[in-house]
Amino acid sequence: MKMMKSRIKGFTPAILMLLLPVVLFARSTAKYDILILRGRVMDGTGNPWFVADLGIRDGKIAAVGRLEGICESQRILDAEGKMVVPGFIDIHSHGYDPVTDKASWREDDEARFSAPNFVSQGITTTVTGQCGYGPIDIDRQREALMDHGIGVNAALMVGHNNIRREVMGRDFQRTAGPEEIEKMKKFVRRAMEDGAVGLSTGLEYVPAIWSDTAELIALTREIAPFGGVFIVHERASGEEPMWYIPSRHEPGQPSALDYIVELIEVSERTGVTTVATHIKIRGANYWGAGRAAIRLIDDARARGVNIWADCYPYRTTGSDGSTRLIPTWALGGSGPQWQGVRQPLAGLKETLKDPQKTEAMRRDIKHEIARRGGAENIVVMDYPDSSLIGKSIAQIARVHGIDPVDAAVKLQIEGYSDRPGGARMRGYSLSEIDVEAFMRQPWCATCTDANICLPQDGPVHARHYGAFPRKIRHYVMDRGVITLEHAIRSMTSLPAQILGLRDRGMIREGFHADIVIFDPQTIRDTATQFDPHQYAEGIDYVLVNGTLVMDGGKRTGSLPGVVILKQR
Repeated sequence: MKMMKSRIKGFTPAILMLLLPVVLFARSTAKYDILILRGRVMDGTGNPWFVADLGIRDGKIAAVGRLEGICESQRILDAEGKMVVPGFIDIHSHGYDPVTDKASWREDDEARFSAPNFVSQGITTTVTGQCGYGPIDIDRQREALMDHGIGVNAALMVGHNNIRREVMGRDFQRTAGPEEIEKMKKFVRRAMEDGAVGLSTGLEYVPAIWSDTAELIALTREIAPFGGVFIVHERASGEEPMWYIPSRHEPGQPSALDYIVELIEVSERTGVTTVATHIKIRGANYWGAGRAAIRLIDDARARGVNIWADCYPYRTTGSDGSTRLIPTWALGGSGPQWQGVRQPLAGLKETLKDPQKTEAMRRDIKHEIARRGGAENIVVMDYPDSSLIGKSIAQIARVHGIDPVDAAVKLQIEGYSDRPGGARMRGYSLSEIDVEAFMRQPWCATCTDANICLPQDGPVHARHYGAFPRKIRHYVMDRGVITLEHAIRSMTSLPAQILGLRDRGMIREGFHADIVIFDPQTIRDTATQFDPHQYAEGIDYVLVNGTLVMDGGKRTGSLPGVVILKQR
């Protein structure tokens, strides 16, 4: 019996002792392109870290374990005391949106292909073509990106808004007819056949504003056979959509909660993985509603609805950066988004001559102030009188002994005469109550909602440079809102799971070597809303498909990214 136990597949202990030097020699001759030593490996699943070495070969993770001293490598990275985690997956960005063909980016845009503001914050994969504005011709976009080379991996979405405009032309301010929906379905199907990972839409934007739930369901069913994902910019993020103006629109427009209910219906009726993207609750008079949205999603998931979300770690949104409190019509405009506003000061003076129009304008301004977070949360970012820069509308109102509505009018009269509103302002329209509540959910991934940008691009949101490091520094390290394990999972394996990526998002042998090495003591975002073009700190190395795009804290400009086609 003892002899039977000592045998292993027919070999006696004596034979095994003779073979042991051969086994050790085989291990000692293992060769890697990069060897990462002594790192605290957090594998992306939510598990705690463990100390291990990683061997990288041919763009893949070839080995995880104790490898020091028993193998060879062209490059060794000492990660002692550092976190070694999967590369961050940005599930909602606009990184490569502009590259729709080979002539999209000019020579002076060359640096954008390496995605410097993405790699510097640890992003190795970006999901682009969001908010319904992804290109219709996915094959052409893929070819353009791969012919040139890209710094991070890109998964491509096809855009509902662009498809709707293509099919309906200028006659889009209505629900689509059966024949139009059939034409739209063909565009969606073709994009999925060409490798799109899913369909995006922007229900708060033209022309998808006029789409109904039936249209969304019909188009979403087209991505179901491909295992596609439906990523949805909200119809509303507050008590009503952003385009709503009290003096111009009927009350009772859809709210953020109505949007969640609609999204649950689409997912439930199609079975498609659906994402409430950059989920948020906007407006001081609506803060706290995030808990109701969470309850709706939790209840839906409990009955098997495949619905998820993502969010960015800031209280201020992208549109908050161009806050204008005076409505378009009161400045002489003729359409949405400041169309036709040529001489805002002259337009305002005309409005002020009419008592009825003035009263309607004041009501609209009051509504916009609340929607942007209240007068104390709207900050002047640029103004001719530099003493007002950094001051809130509430502070300006108090200094002059007037109410916030009058302060908004005063800024236009005394400010830049050719700028709607007279100043550049940023609203902090979200509350930490809701931001933190969404962030804690196990079904909520991390995103930037950012473009690829360069320092010369002018004002941008700080999230373009700092979203992922900020979540770690501000919400994990400084405030303890979530654990590091939770944060890393939300950036790696969770978005990979949502997207159906089976070989990225975790530290696993055989997975693509998308890896981030950072110092938990020093990682932080440095970008601010006043000075956004600032790269993050504490991220020492970033690998995309086994190639260093951050080396010793410096960007290499390498282009090792690939276009990720939908895996079926």
